[in-house]
Amino acid sequence: MSAWVLPDHIADVLPSEARHIEELRRLLLDTARGYGYELVMPPLLEHLESLLTGTGEALDLQTFKLVDQLSGRMMGLRADTTPQVARIDAHLLNRQGVTRLCYCGPVLHTRPDRPHATREPLQFGAEIYGHAGLEADLEALQLALDCLKATRVSSLTVDMADARIVRSLLAGVPVDAAVLADVHSALASKDASSLASLTRSFPAASREGLAALVSLYGDDKVLLEAEKALQGAPAVREALSNLKWLASHVEGAKVSFDLADLRGYAYYSGVRFGIYTPGASDALVRGGRYDEVGAVFGRNRPAVGFSLDVKELVGVVGHRPLKAAIRAPWLEGREAGGLAAAIAALRGQGETVVCVLPGHESEVAEFECDRELVPAAGQWAVKAL
Repeated sequence: MSAWVLPDHIADVLPSEARHIEELRRLLLDTARGYGYELVMPPLLEHLESLLTGTGEALDLQTFKLVDQLSGRMMGLRADTTPQVARIDAHLLNRQGVTRLCYCGPVLHTRPDRPHATREPLQFGAEIYGHAGLEADLEALQLALDCLKATRVSSLTVDMADARIVRSLLAGVPVDAAVLADVHSALASKDASSLASLTRSFPAASREGLAALVSLYGDDKVLLEAEKALQGAPAVREALSNLKWLASHVEGAKVSFDLADLRGYAYYSGVRFGIYTPGASDALVRGGRYDEVGAVFGRNRPAVGFSLDVKELVGVVGHRPLKAAIRAPWLEGREAGGLAAAIAALRGQGETVVCVLPGHESEVAEFECDRELVPAAGQWAVKAL
């Protein structure tokens, strides 16, 4: 095997795709800035206890771990940026009012989270801290939709759930972590048979409520069915009311519901959403409310947000036309000064000017030149090719 073969699910990004990724990154950050979100850049590497405390087993298993050669302490390469942003809000900014933060940087996963996925996503996200009302949930959801629209993704569907529904049905039920994980897996896969077997010793209200969740997915009629089927659960009415309110305010996308959906990290505490589009194998965006995420840092603030993988987004977004460039000759001597000034002026106007090095005049450049810089009446002028 070649010494420079890359690990599985890790890949180089070549010029055309890299340019596309960077264009999308800028669009996403500009869209978030338009909503008033401030950019933060957390480190890729942190002490393990800071990175993972309170995040759950799923994130722990996804995190690469190593020993710091300076301190001897265990460190981790982040698998998700939300815990870091919660730390920044709690300890570095420590604001009393609403804080809006966004980020875009690489994360690393020990395993791909689905078939054909990269283990090095480029994660973009936006988070709002300090407001417990549904207005913050709606803002995060609408920003996520506007981000996708800015990148020209169309035919969007928002799928909603609420973490409190399953938690309410399991409240007071003595169950160990392994069985709980299997219950969550059976709900996610709509495996009624496995769910029935796992919950056979549960109290009747919990067992019947969980069984009902398996079929509670689809359009807004699902909420009416859930109100009838889950009457005994104390937090369900509020959760269903919140979902109904949010759905009524969504603009520019279809809305569906899957009340058994528990995918994502364990820190979600309320409304959750995924945004889908035809051609994507899974949700392009996942987000929701995670009010408990800052508690481990000593500041339990309301929080809601979302994230997406820009590399995955590139595979769905249509090819963006390349801005054509200008070809310029390579000169030395007296004429070079005037040529250099002309090139500098064009680049200052935002044009791409590619100088053709000697002996390479016939090569095809990555930047498709549709014009060239030529001498004309003692000046340099741009001429169409």
